[in-house]
Amino acid sequence: MDTQMLTLVSTVAIIAAVLVMIGFGWRNRLRRQADVAPLPEVPMEPGVPGARAEGQYVASTTAGDWLDRIAVHSLGIRTNAVLSVYPHGVLLDRAGAPAVYIPAERLSAVRQESGMAGKFVEKDGLLVMTWDLGTHTLDTGFRTRRAADKDALYDSLQQLIAAASQEHSQDPQSGK
Repeated sequence: MDTQMLTLVSTVAIIAAVLVMIGFGWRNRLRRQADVAPLPEVPMEPGVPGARAEGQYVASTTAGDWLDRIAVHSLGIRTNAVLSVYPHGVLLDRAGAPAVYIPAERLSAVRQESGMAGKFVEKDGLLVMTWDLGTHTLDTGFRTRRAADKDALYDSLQQLIAAASQEHSQDPQSGK
């Protein structure tokens, strides 16, 4: 066997081994995250959004740990998406993956970041929403296609969180 053929075979074997290890890692992550609750159902007729923008769904991670990508429910897959803010919640309509609906009462914070889970952009280029899914608190990242859309979404999300918080504190069943 000549040197070029040996190099080619070695390279292909190394690439195959790396891909197999990545597959095992993703499968183990799915197994570890089996206790993550199912996603909330998307409303059949959500209504008219207060704000809407096209962009990229970056990923959902464990809150506070921007590297711990959530694999279950396809939450770790980066896709193109449309983020819509409604009075009752947030809808991320993802291309090639199930839509993610976050009811307003589960949304606890929104902030701007420069990166998460393998996606790094300019300062404050990502919107990161913190929300509860069952017993887990998640951070979900979204990057608007147009920079001008980010501020309108950010403001709408902050207003949604404030309104839901005020509604929750006035609810006699909330215990407050």
